[in-house]
Amino acid sequence: MKIVFIGASHWHLDLYLLPLLDHPEAELVGIADPDPGVVARLVERLGCAGDTDFRALCRRLRPDFVFALGRHVDMPEEARFLIDEGIPFALEKPCGLSAADVAPMAELAARKGAFAAVPLVFRNGDFAQHLESLKQEGDVSYASFRFIAGFPARYRQAGCDWMLDPSLSGGGCTINLAIHFFDLALRLLGPEVRVLNATMANHAWRERVEDYSVVTFERAGALCVVETGYLYPAPTSNFDMHYALRSPRSYTIAHDMQTVESLANDGTSRQWPSVTTNVPHYRTFVNDVLERVRTGKPPLANLSDMVPIMRLVDDAYAKAAASPLLPATPILASA
Repeated sequence: MKIVFIGASHWHLDLYLLPLLDHPEAELVGIADPDPGVVARLVERLGCAGDTDFRALCRRLRPDFVFALGRHVDMPEEARFLIDEGIPFALEKPCGLSAADVAPMAELAARKGAFAAVPLVFRNGDFAQHLESLKQEGDVSYASFRFIAGFPARYRQAGCDWMLDPSLSGGGCTINLAIHFFDLALRLLGPEVRVLNATMANHAWRERVEDYSVVTFERAGALCVVETGYLYPAPTSNFDMHYALRSPRSYTIAHDMQTVESLANDGTSRQWPSVTTNVPHYRTFVNDVLERVRTGKPPLANLSDMVPIMRLVDDAYAKAAASPLLPATPILASA
């Protein structure tokens, strides 16, 4: 399979690239990015073709699959091109700035039968599968997800300053980190879930995007709280995280990045190893998505799955914008 990366300056590049380079049936044939310096460095590093124009590169190389990264504001244009060209692809989250960006792409992809995967990578792991199994007990009553990542300065260090410009990124930790847990909220509570309230602030770093966010979801009295932030003084891919869920017969806790505990109502406990963060699942995602393309199977998650998630994102930012905690100068992009 001939593989191309576009928007290759994205800080997630190696999460996809390194597993791809290990794949026995995949050949990296090209990379594209608007920044000529990025293109030059990656061409030298990888020994493949490069271009600042992803359209020209894809038309020249006719890849079998494209990993589409880049700035959030540019993602709808990338997707439309790939759909129109009939090139299977995976588009990084959040796929645009709002549901108004994503919904037309999803409709176009569905109408044309495009392979348009989205890396909602928790779906590739056993922890999300365990959460799905809790619904067999009945309604999940409460869930909380705390997921605090490193400082926003890491985006400048990675050459992705645009992440701190809401007109290019759509916002901060909510649209970037919380996406995974908005997906889990939908899967746990169902499509009727709504944003009950949201609070966001940029007090820690005074950037133009939020560095802390708490969003509460509700469905028929069941609640899910998603807390994210750019606050943790640790290397990339390390997180301050803790999850807890109350289902009818058990209380489930993710204590850290590799341990899950389930306590039955009689107090008996069992623990098992499980990958509870997103980063290790990108390798699984790369292998899975290429196998699905090769065998003609649909992606595990696609653009249509992103539409309800982005509607929740829009609602969360709208509710947070009415909060007195926000500064006089808005830190968030308008929906």
